[in-house]
Amino acid sequence: QVSLVESGGGLVQPGGSLSLSCVVSGTFDNIKTMAWYRQAPGKQRELVAAITDYGATNYGDSVKGRFTIGRNDAEKTVSLRMNTLKLDDTGVYYCNAAVQTTRWLRADSYWGQGTQVTVAS
Repeated sequence: QVSLVESGGGLVQPGGSLSLSCVVSGTFDNIKTMAWYRQAPGKQRELVAAITDYGATNYGDSVKGRFTIGRNDAEKTVSLRMNTLKLDDTGVYYCNAAVQTTRWLRADSYWGQGTQVTVAS
């Protein structure tokens, strides 16, 4: 069984910064992709940022230039540094990992329970 636990959510002022972290636990060979998604009230879940096991990154257009994703494979963690936060950044942020029991084979997707980020003045 693979589990993901997020931390770091909270209340922050517009223009402020916040860092999220997610740790992946379980028995597996490789995490192909680690990512952050978010969902605001009344909106669809959207990709915030993703990073592959080769270090390639992808960011949603709304956060590009403001957020930075990183991963530490030794610690099995993925982080998200959020700068110049806006009101529209408010939502539940979910950690996602595509985990491979054996490298080069099928990757299974796992989700964390989410952490609330609220941007308000």
